[in-house]
Amino acid sequence: MVPSTVTWGLLVAWAVHDAEELATIAGWARKARERWPWVPEVSQGHVNVAIGLMGGVVAGASALGARTGGRSPVFQAALLGFGAHGVVHLGQAAVARGYTPGVVTAPLVVIPFSVWAWRRLRAAGVPVRTGASGWAGPAAFPLVVGGVHALAHALTRPRAHGTGTATAPAPARTPAPRVGAALVRALTAAPAGMGWWGRRRRSRFRRERWF
Repeated sequence: MVPSTVTWGLLVAWAVHDAEELATIAGWARKARERWPWVPEVSQGHVNVAIGLMGGVVAGASALGARTGGRSPVFQAALLGFGAHGVVHLGQAAVARGYTPGVVTAPLVVIPFSVWAWRRLRAAGVPVRTGASGWAGPAAFPLVVGGVHALAHALTRPRAHGTGTATAPAPARTPAPRVGAALVRALTAAPAGMGWWGRRRRSRFRRERWF
């Protein structure tokens, strides 16, 4: 009988490993772009969603493994892919000549658990897929990861509001100050000594109604 530490242990080991990635991917990507401009910019929101989606995939594989006693081809493919991707982490760190997200737990959790789980499956007499059929599932692992990240990108990308181009509102026009009646009278009043000319100017302002 295969213990639950093998089947559900896959989910636990994945959670420990991805906790490291959850805490480091976004920050590492920002710094890595200074050295390698081709590294995609990844937001923390994208990382959160992608890891959550991948967690659903691993949980489903673990559940199938628990229900079938480790015989599920989906579970075995996930277990083999999990261990293989731990080796990929080591290769990435070697190429980068430094830390890459997941490289700490890859040799401490991912690879040791995968090797131990496979030994327990064989010891329990569980038929293990080998050869081309056994590696068909892990070969699809990059497609699963790519699909998860594509869906995470679709769920976290900014959405534009409306279909037209937003235009800035026109600045409010400050109304011209109204000239009070007292000012009109002051402008049209006849100064001392101007006689009929001042009265004529006052009557002209009133006829034209400028104010």
